[in-house]
Amino acid sequence: MARTFAYCRVSSTEQNPDNQRREIEAAGFAIEEQRLISETVSGSVSASQRKGFARLIDKLESGDVLVVTKLDRLGRSAIDVRATVEGLESTGVRVHCLALGGVDLTSAAGKMTMSVIAAVAEFERDLLVERTQSGLARAKAEGKILGRPSKLNAFEQAAIRDRRAEGLSLGTLAKQYRVSRAAIQRAEKRA
Repeated sequence: MARTFAYCRVSSTEQNPDNQRREIEAAGFAIEEQRLISETVSGSVSASQRKGFARLIDKLESGDVLVVTKLDRLGRSAIDVRATVEGLESTGVRVHCLALGGVDLTSAAGKMTMSVIAAVAEFERDLLVERTQSGLARAKAEGKILGRPSKLNAFEQAAIRDRRAEGLSLGTLAKQYRVSRAAIQRAEKRA
């Protein structure tokens, strides 16, 4: 008989995974305490790198069902979510997502849903990149200086270049100007 597990994840300590547990129970899934994994970790951390998710993987066996409230509980990246679902499927574990109507993501309909979601996510990511590049190009054309302001003014940068030409080390100059060695190297490159 298939065992049912639940994975509840929140991103910060101010959040509480109990709402996810209640939502799973309200959908008709009876989850035994030892089969409920809750953790506080950012969604940007891939599922394979999460301690709680690793414990869950150790417990899962072929024929088991994993329930999540939303896809973003598994990961923020469509690629990561897809890899996680495919990895679980390869071990015979089915994944149900309540936000998608409880669809089994390892079924044909679930795979199609995942493909559509992945395509939309990729499209949104591409649009974001295009808008960002367009905005940067416009700002450059308007003469705006991009990036973080330098901690060193033009006079200090010129003095650093002179002192480096005299053979002073990066470390010595970094201490003298109270900046990192990388800041000294950037001052040299700006010549």
